[in-house]
Amino acid sequence: MSLLDIMNTNKKLVMPAPESALKGRNESIMKPGAHFVLGNSIAAPFPSQCQQVLFGLGCFWGAERKFWNCDGIYTTAVGYAAGLTPNPTYEEVCSGMTGHNEVVLVVYDPSQMSFDKLLKLFWESHDPTQGMRQGNDRGTQYRSGIYCFTEEQLQAAQASLQIYQQALAASGLKEITTEILPAPEFYYAEEYHQQYLAKNPNGYCGLGGTGVSCPE
Repeated sequence: MSLLDIMNTNKKLVMPAPESALKGRNESIMKPGAHFVLGNSIAAPFPSQCQQVLFGLGCFWGAERKFWNCDGIYTTAVGYAAGLTPNPTYEEVCSGMTGHNEVVLVVYDPSQMSFDKLLKLFWESHDPTQGMRQGNDRGTQYRSGIYCFTEEQLQAAQASLQIYQQALAASGLKEITTEILPAPEFYYAEEYHQQYLAKNPNGYCGLGGTGVSCPE
């Protein structure tokens, strides 16, 4: 790897300043349709009993599959959030100049799937101690994050972080770097990214957990 390559890689590990972020665009880059696996719409309006949460845990292809396979999930979608650039493209996000994270929108029925169970799946499906990377995937878009739509979700996410941190520390692992924030605006990723691993069963999935279970 050349010095220039190293410098460019390191740049992608730092959030861009607002004045240097890409400008983006006013219009959405896609028109959301039906979920390839579940058949339900991936865009609102959703059934009144459903709740929403955004999770970032590395490359969103494998992350989305983790959630659509669960009982009680109405729909899922992949997109970009927690950055600066409106309606970014995948290439723009990968440049490191939008600040966005690759995230999964999870719409679930709490009478069938509890938020605590979703948090357990989130923690155990990736390594939340790696900062701006997940495995070999490096960049701000691969950071660990929970983006909550209610105060109750925020409190539960923060409490679960403390519980899982204790479990990781007991196994000799590092501090959790997961950001937990009120849900920012969610921008749908391009259609070909939606339910990618259902359309491409042999596609790339770089997810790997720590091997430490999260106490319930």
